[in-house]
Amino acid sequence: MDPRQADTPSPAGPDRPSVGRRDVLRAATVGAAAIGVGGALTSPVSAAPAGTAQSGGNPHRVPADRISIQLYTLRDRLAADLPGTLAALRKIGYTRVEHAGFVGRTAAQFKAALDAAGIRATSGHVGIPQPFDASAWQRALDDAHVIGNRYLVHPYFGTDSSGKPIRDAEVYKRFADDLNKAGELARRAGLRFGYHNHNLEFFPQTGVRRAGYDILTSRTDPRLVHLEVDLFWAWRGASDPVDLIREHPGRIQQFHVKDLNSAGSFEDPGQGLIDFGRIFEHVRQAGLDEYIVERDDAGTPPRNPADALNTARVGYEFLRSIRF
Repeated sequence: MDPRQADTPSPAGPDRPSVGRRDVLRAATVGAAAIGVGGALTSPVSAAPAGTAQSGGNPHRVPADRISIQLYTLRDRLAADLPGTLAALRKIGYTRVEHAGFVGRTAAQFKAALDAAGIRATSGHVGIPQPFDASAWQRALDDAHVIGNRYLVHPYFGTDSSGKPIRDAEVYKRFADDLNKAGELARRAGLRFGYHNHNLEFFPQTGVRRAGYDILTSRTDPRLVHLEVDLFWAWRGASDPVDLIREHPGRIQQFHVKDLNSAGSFEDPGQGLIDFGRIFEHVRQAGLDEYIVERDDAGTPPRNPADALNTARVGYEFLRSIRF
């Protein structure tokens, strides 16, 4: 499972960009038309020039106060210098972040560091206990209130105990039921609960001809479980985010804005193949509230921790400059 869950009630494990349902996508992205969606992965720089937005000459912008960053992007810098890294994010312009654990602090200590930097953690990645444990989940909800979260999001699902993709529809059904339980308790606590995808959920399940994601989204109650769509991992699962918006209108309240390079791995937002402008044209239909910058390998070799802050800066400036 995703290592960002290390401080949550769920077990931890690797989040591998190399795990791919369709490695053919790696090759297909080199020639974007091979994806099967005309222009869907063209460069966002030319995707929506000023004056050509769907509003007929009045291009939309991403509001500054809706831009966030997933702190997993800066995990190495945070571990070395929590206050300094948060201060640097605030200097870039961020006022919101999405946490992934508390960097070895208590919830109260982490909140104090956020306050000192002038930043709010409006969202947090917190894995629900498996098997589901209401008492353990309630402790996570209590921490969310200390932090001041609006959203809690389950960050990872889709591999079995051996690390292989789950292909059993019944496993997805049982997990969806647990998501509903967690969402109901979150709702009672005044919090919004969501689910974050990777590519694994888009594997078809044996015997039912349905993807795991379809099972999760159809079996969970939209009033209890919203969707945080990771745009990179949706593409790696060969699923067009615009199609996901059309299938789940009003339910996609958060995006992970993460780009894809020609080798099928990570890139800074706006520097890769994903046409974000095309996707952002549908944010009202989606019900979107937060645009969350992320890059999974931002500070790990061959990159270094300092590169993660550059990713944060590039991502913020891209979201402030894009028109759609």
